[in-house]
This record gives sequence, structure tokens and C-alpha cells, in this order.
Amino acid sequence: MVILGTSLTAGLGLDPDSAWPALVQRTADSAGVRVRIDAAGLSGETSAGALRRAEWVLRDPADVVVLEVGANDGLRGVDPDTTRETLVALVEKVRAAQPGALLALVQMEAPPNLGADYTTKFRSAYAAAAERTGIPLLPFLLEGVAGERTLNQTDGIHPNEAGSKVVAATMWRALAPLVAEAAAR
Repeated sequence: MVILGTSLTAGLGLDPDSAWPALVQRTADSAGVRVRIDAAGLSGETSAGALRRAEWVLRDPADVVVLEVGANDGLRGVDPDTTRETLVALVEKVRAAQPGALLALVQMEAPPNLGADYTTKFRSAYAAAAERTGIPLLPFLLEGVAGERTLNQTDGIHPNEAGSKVVAATMWRALAPLVAEAAAR
């Protein structure tokens, strides 16, 4: 499994063993689920940046590709229609590079300071991209963590160790069926 993502996937501010992908790996290992998780997170990555580096990240075969991108689009106020179209193009590029892989898109949210209209359109861009490309939309990565001071680092954006554990639990619940489907192939 390759997770193409942002600083959230890279585990900015955390020991790499405390980042959510490493925690999901340990959970899978403990459950006897055979999967190798490659976390390809890059700080500051936008959906357009992920589109540019997707082929490089996906040089080696992957059974599952998870797209955790766009959070920085929201932080920068990128037009949600642009983000949606970039997500669709990213899925198409991943399919071309890894035609046998299962794909999934992680829901991201825009910060509330950009206004209700923007945040609603941004949220909808993910559902529209997933529907248009026929891939599953996984839950919001920071479900139960975003806005919770005790679960975030001082920047208020990146999970601390406790928050990373919550993210890992949310993501494992969403990813386990994909991993099982890939194993059954």
C-alpha cells in the first residue's frame, strides 16, 4: 500500500514511528494482516504537487493506493473546483501507473475561517471526485482530532502522538476492507 499524502501522512513534528501510517502498519501486523505501508507524505504538498510527483512515487507496484491530498489546497484557499479537477486527474494518473491497484481518496476539510460557502464546496469536491472516478471516499483524516487542542501540536493543524493514534484508528477501520479485497485478488 502506498499513501500519497501531505505532512499529515509524513507525521510532521512526530517521531516517524508515531505517525499514523506507522501505527496502522503496527495494527495490521498485530492482526496478522500482511500489508506493507509506504507513507509518501510531503510537507506542504498540494493536490497539484501530488499530481506532479505521482509517477515517481508509484514507480514500484502497489496493490492499494491511498490519496491523502488537498489539505494544503484548503489552507491556501485554492478554488474547490480546481481541487476537484486535480483530484480526478490524479486518480487517472494513478490508474495509468498502477492499473491493477485499488484506489481510495481520503476526505479532507478546509479550515472554517474561509467561510461556510468555501468549506461546503471544498468538502463536496472530494465526494464529486470520488463519484466521478468510481473510487471509495474514506472518512475525514482528522475526524475527532481537528480542532481538539489536546490532540494537536501547538500549530493546531498537525496531530500530536495522542491525535495520531485517533487518526490511525479511523484510517485502519477504513483501510482494512481495502487491504482484505487486495489480498483476495
